[in-house]
Amino acid sequence: MTLWVVIPAYNEAASIGDTLAALASQQDTGFSLVVVDNGSTDDTAGVVRNFARTAPFSVELVGEAQPGAGAAADTGFRYAIDSGARHLLRTDADCLPAPDWTAVAKAEFGRGTEMACGRSVPRPDERPGPAEAWLLPALIRLTALYGRYRREHRHPRYRTPYVLCHGHNLAITADLYLRCGGALRVPLHEQSEDVALLNRAREHSDRIVRAEHLVVHNSLRRLRSWGARRTLLWYWDRRYRPADLTEVHVR
Repeated sequence: MTLWVVIPAYNEAASIGDTLAALASQQDTGFSLVVVDNGSTDDTAGVVRNFARTAPFSVELVGEAQPGAGAAADTGFRYAIDSGARHLLRTDADCLPAPDWTAVAKAEFGRGTEMACGRSVPRPDERPGPAEAWLLPALIRLTALYGRYRREHRHPRYRTPYVLCHGHNLAITADLYLRCGGALRVPLHEQSEDVALLNRAREHSDRIVRAEHLVVHNSLRRLRSWGARRTLLWYWDRRYRPADLTEVHVR
């Protein structure tokens, strides 16, 4: 199985080192990594280059000038596919994949899954309080249930039901990625590129699952910067956007 991990990154010099360390500590390091520097003005690229010198897998660093996680992720996915990837995993540069993340993804692919949407939990090193650890994830699941029954998500063109999908924790085959057209290359404030990718994929495959055992620990920095209400509205079709759009990149 030719697996590549894709990480889009913008000004993540302070956090991407932890993400890379989590990947180096995977139970299964039989994969390659591509980090897409999305126009960073800090030392994100330098951190990645230093890590690559001793990494237990091959590491590629590529650039993408078009702003937005969708464009950066698409560049990374297509770079990996052009390099021979048959299976793809994505996380973000402020996240910590669980130690069995790549092993679980390979097992899902081995069962014939074409796209797996994993579970997101708060980073334990950020010491989440009870509301952060339990209440917000519960609210997100409720909005996902709402999403499942939204009229636009139940169109006959979709071959499988809507599932909760996080851009920082998804697995997809290269074949399905190309068949469905891949991630939308849009600015972060315009649309959730992860939901768009899921819905594109649902038009082309009925082998899409919610994989609760595919776990990534996600940063709480947006929640702590914006508060629960604005964060939930942001993830709900971008119903909240900061007046200064540069603030969508919470650091």
